[in-house]
Amino acid sequence: MTHKPCAGFAAALALLASTAVAEDLEPRSYANTPVGINFLLLGYSDMDGSVTANPSVPLEDGKIRIKAAVFAFARSLDVWGRSGKFDIVVPRAHLKGSALFAGEPRERDVTGLIDPRFRFSVNLYGAPALSLAEFADYRQDVIIGASLAITAPLGQYDPGRLVNLGNNRWSFKPELGISKRLGPVTLELAAATTFYTDNDDYFGGRTASQDPLHQVQGHIIYAFGNGVWVSLDTTYFAGGSTSINGVGNHDYQETTRYGGTLTLPVNRNHSLKLAASKGAYSRTGSEYDGFAIVWQYRFGGGL
Repeated sequence: MTHKPCAGFAAALALLASTAVAEDLEPRSYANTPVGINFLLLGYSDMDGSVTANPSVPLEDGKIRIKAAVFAFARSLDVWGRSGKFDIVVPRAHLKGSALFAGEPRERDVTGLIDPRFRFSVNLYGAPALSLAEFADYRQDVIIGASLAITAPLGQYDPGRLVNLGNNRWSFKPELGISKRLGPVTLELAAATTFYTDNDDYFGGRTASQDPLHQVQGHIIYAFGNGVWVSLDTTYFAGGSTSINGVGNHDYQETTRYGGTLTLPVNRNHSLKLAASKGAYSRTGSEYDGFAIVWQYRFGGGL
């Protein structure tokens, strides 16, 4: 078994595992929210898909499935008079992957934590920080916001294994987003780039590096009233080539996905969110179908 092609396979699996940290199709990231409200979220997601390797890699029939339970906490903030938010997402997952590599079967079955994500966001324009009472008179027009998401190397990681749930490195994802309200319809567009530090304890005592991964996502959201809304979502990723000890794996990523989201309020404090997505195109990497269900509890801020 040669290390370089296997490393490319491992990188594709790791990319899919890391998407379980948070939805890559995430509508309403820059909506205005009354200050001081807390959110507790419990979710379950199931992703099932295939791994596409570079044609030079003798990899066939790559399959992967990840079942994840997610705990998250968020709080809306007053950031110098503008609305903002801080959130933390902690996922625990079971990953099962298999493939034929050079005609020989390869498998990985592992359970553990995925690297947690911390994110701070602020609405720079069009969404002032408001109390719950003041929010009753707020009407959205255009919102421009920015965020920074950081993943920490705290997930399951075994340097003696090629495929892990954690990546043993930090990542930093700055994002800029815009949201425009047109009656019951809201249009959203966001662009981001994820930067990665090196994993200096990769399989075999080597150093694994990854180029920045660029993303654009868009959403069309329709609000029915009484807190019910539905969204059509799409996203495009490009970049993220990996290398081992400075030798490239020729695994430039290019992926398009689409999906939908439905939020249903149960009462003033509780709601359910259902989401599903599907891979439309993948040049190299992972193409998968997924669904998620999330329960949300809101409290504080005068609710």
